[in-house]
Amino acid sequence: MAAVSGPEKQENGETTPSRTEMPRSYRRAKWILPVVLIALAAGGYWAWSYYSPRESTDDAQIDGHIDPISARVGGTVIEVNVDDNQVVKAGTVLVRIDPKDYQVALERVLADVAAAGATATAAEKGVPIMETMTASRVDTADAGVQAATAGVEAARKEVAAARAALVSAQARQRESEARSQLAQQNLARMKQLVARDEISQQQYDVAVSDAKAAAAAVDSTRAAAAQAEQAVPVAESHVAQAEASLAQARASVEAAQVRPQQIATSRADAGSAAAKLKLNQTAVEQARLNLGYTVVRAPVDGVVSRKSVELGQVIQAGQPLLALVEIENVWVTANYKETQLRNMRVGQPAIIDVDAYGGREYRGHVDSIAAATGARFSLLPPENATGNYVKVVQRLPVKIVLENGQDPQRLLRPGMSVGATVIVK
Repeated sequence: MAAVSGPEKQENGETTPSRTEMPRSYRRAKWILPVVLIALAAGGYWAWSYYSPRESTDDAQIDGHIDPISARVGGTVIEVNVDDNQVVKAGTVLVRIDPKDYQVALERVLADVAAAGATATAAEKGVPIMETMTASRVDTADAGVQAATAGVEAARKEVAAARAALVSAQARQRESEARSQLAQQNLARMKQLVARDEISQQQYDVAVSDAKAAAAAVDSTRAAAAQAEQAVPVAESHVAQAEASLAQARASVEAAQVRPQQIATSRADAGSAAAKLKLNQTAVEQARLNLGYTVVRAPVDGVVSRKSVELGQVIQAGQPLLALVEIENVWVTANYKETQLRNMRVGQPAIIDVDAYGGREYRGHVDSIAAATGARFSLLPPENATGNYVKVVQRLPVKIVLENGQDPQRLLRPGMSVGATVIVK
């Protein structure tokens, strides 16, 4: 039998492959199918090995520090040096407030400090003066008491001597009076005898002389007794004066003994003056601070945003003026599901693609994982013990820090949406 070398014709005019061509297509299909399956398996394995150690989320955004700038003192704005979206450096003057009121306040408290300083100096120097005067007065008062005591004793002795002299003078007076009386009696007898010539005239003259002498002695003793009698009250007045001096000296001692309390009071006054001086000095520092607060400076490098202050505006202390966005220091906050955190650790590398720049990728690493879920920090956190519990997968914020040098133009802004992928293996 001869082999068929060409296609056979059928009744409808169509041709069919010969029996020798069909086994070749089958043999080619037998080789292609396994290759495709192997390629699909290899691709699946590669996809699995590439994506299985990665955890991705599109619930992520750029975060950064936004520093609110507020006025620390009130007043009228006299200068505004920035506008919205302006880049400023740390220390740049942003706003100036009229400083005249605060300059006047500073000068007033400086004057108070000068007055308080003079008072404190005088009070401090008065303490040793008071101590010296007190010691001197105590010594003087003690000496006065001793002198007054001696004066009292001397006056009392003077009184005793005057009284003794009075007694002696009165005794001599009585004695002279007795002698005078006896002389008068003798003279009377002599007068009778001389009249009868029983005695001589000479004897009579002697009797007359004795009577006169006795009378003169009486006058003398009477005068001495009167003088002695007058000396007694004088001496007694001396005692009274000496006792008054002693009382005065004792009062001086008591007054001097009160001086230590006055010294303590003086020291307390000095301490109070020093404290008032310190208080005024503190007020000066506060006034200087308030004067410095009239110039509002940028605390950090950043971009001005939300400017609400205008020239001529009267502002109050604590009033917000603007905000500074620190674009130098930004990071990514990625809110991962709790089921994605099983193998996630601090330090693992991450890839960030930014939507605003067509998915441009940045490299970073996991810095930290939040201590609680975002729902826990919400205004109305869920309460699972109410009986209406429904299990919902929660998300935890993960902080991803970008590697240095990837954003030299500072294109990243807080709030931008990004995709975050962490390589967990």
